[in-house]
Amino acid sequence: MASSSSISTSSIHTSAKGSIPDEVVLSTQEFYQAIWEQEPKVAVFDCDGTLWSPDAGSGFMKWTIDTGLLSKEAAGRLTARHLEYHQGKVDEETICGEMVTIYEGISEEDLRASARAYFNEHIEPHLFPELVSVMQEMQAAGVEIWAVSSTNDWMIEEALKGLGVGREKILAACVEVLRGKATATLRDVPTGPAKAVSLRRVGIDRPDVVFGNSVHDLAMMEMAKRAFPINPSEGLQKLAVEKGWPVYYPAAIRPA
Repeated sequence: MASSSSISTSSIHTSAKGSIPDEVVLSTQEFYQAIWEQEPKVAVFDCDGTLWSPDAGSGFMKWTIDTGLLSKEAAGRLTARHLEYHQGKVDEETICGEMVTIYEGISEEDLRASARAYFNEHIEPHLFPELVSVMQEMQAAGVEIWAVSSTNDWMIEEALKGLGVGREKILAACVEVLRGKATATLRDVPTGPAKAVSLRRVGIDRPDVVFGNSVHDLAMMEMAKRAFPINPSEGLQKLAVEKGWPVYYPAAIRPA
């Protein structure tokens, strides 16, 4: 079995504030002001790297391997595929789908319980307070909030439950569940252009504000009246400069 230590669980990027010429970095006050200037009615958030720093998708995968929820045989197959992904042999959409279908035959109840435990221990301590505050203020103001993620829906739904975002407003990688057990039949894998497709499918064509951290969020960010790159990956950092999008770094990961 491949070692689970080969799985990266970090969304903290090597990009640095001001490391790209002409990068415009918002202060927290400027960030809040820019959001409310849009008078948002509909807001869309990516999750991993945007609402919190760790990568909950690969982190949950490692967690289910380490805790024994995933069989050794399945774990071996998945870690090998994950390595191929990092070597550029497997594309983003494929690996995101396989990271959900690998749980075929496991009860949804067990998956949700495992996701809840993983969130409590490894994600909740790393929520970005600034983004949580934005969400809470939006909810108080009646803004319609959606979350779109390529991480599995069990993980994202458990993570956002405490933030007041119900599963009916979450678009995440998911499979059919039959008789209480996960199947290998994919229902959705929102990553890259598919994030925009998923939003349009639920009637969101022109959100007021969209928050994302990587190039995989670009398609849905381009739908927005105002895009907000958060903790941007190097690829998104460069695109933000090209598109004139000021970026925001939460204090917890703000480059010196």
